[in-house]
Amino acid sequence: MRRPELGQPARQAASPAGRSDRQCPDVPVCQDRCSGEQVRVMTPDLTSYDSIIVAVSGGKDGLACLFALLEAGAPKGCLELWHHEVDGQGPSFMDWPSTSPYVSALARGFGLPLYRSWREGGFEREMLRHAAPTAPVLFESPDGLIRTGGQGPNGTRLRFPQVSASLTTRWCSSVTKIDVADRSLRGQERFLNRRTLFVTGERAEESPNRARYAAFEPHRTDTRHGTRRRRHVDHWRPVHQWSETQVCDSLKRWNVMPALPYRIGFSRLSCATCIFGDARQFATIRWLDPARFERLVQYEQQFGCTIKRTVSLEQLAEQGRPYEAALSAPDLARACLSSQPIPAVLTPAWELPAGAFGQGAGPT
Repeated sequence: MRRPELGQPARQAASPAGRSDRQCPDVPVCQDRCSGEQVRVMTPDLTSYDSIIVAVSGGKDGLACLFALLEAGAPKGCLELWHHEVDGQGPSFMDWPSTSPYVSALARGFGLPLYRSWREGGFEREMLRHAAPTAPVLFESPDGLIRTGGQGPNGTRLRFPQVSASLTTRWCSSVTKIDVADRSLRGQERFLNRRTLFVTGERAEESPNRARYAAFEPHRTDTRHGTRRRRHVDHWRPVHQWSETQVCDSLKRWNVMPALPYRIGFSRLSCATCIFGDARQFATIRWLDPARFERLVQYEQQFGCTIKRTVSLEQLAEQGRPYEAALSAPDLARACLSSQPIPAVLTPAWELPAGAFGQGAGPT
């Protein structure tokens, strides 16, 4: 058997469905994450869509979604990657500087178009908003850069988003990602009178709240039953029932190197200073990027409100120790803070990253 090229899965793993696909071609089968028994997972007719959008933060779950689509036979000409710039393409404040070049390398490696979107001024501007409307959204499109919004009511935040399942309280997710995607979908004529599939990587085992998400449903921007400006948009979470083992196996099949923060011990590729971060994560950030850590501490003091309700970031970091993988590879750790281009994400020598199966906190 010919050895697969980089960017192509091994032949025996060409589909997560396995042999049962022959009996139910539209219902792939994957390994159950608990019992080892097989469970059936609904797959939409991928050939029925004009556009298939994969939301990629650079994290492993979004990558697994892309690979699941390719293994299920999604038409490559319909695929496009969308990436939300949490810091609004400004200086790094919350996100990893290495994430954007990683996503660029991913798009190049698979020959897919990449469209970026962001809230003007990013996370920090929204956090510092005082008697002003939420900033406009900018998004890339085949027709160029489009700007929309910014005329909403005045309001004030002057505090970090708080750890909560509520998107009103945890406003970072809604303001810098969810609403940005919605405006990008609603703001492009190319999605009118067309079928679009929007794909995201939430998984049930991440939290009880995410376990309640539907694997397939109409997207918030769907207007298929409207009388004007009809837009058919479905939302699919193809890895919703996958375990972390399945996700890692997917990256290994496709020879894709995980993003750099995974390799120094972080178990999630959310923001570098995600509000869900635990003691070890913030201890690592304090060691690796003390200026950024101090800036967060100063904002907590300025607002009179901490990110964690019962403890300050300084107190939290004192409770943890930096990841050993970061301490033992300081050059690799520093590379996480670099915005320099990444040549490629495809690798012939795939290794499980140090952050795999860690205890890093994430959205509930």
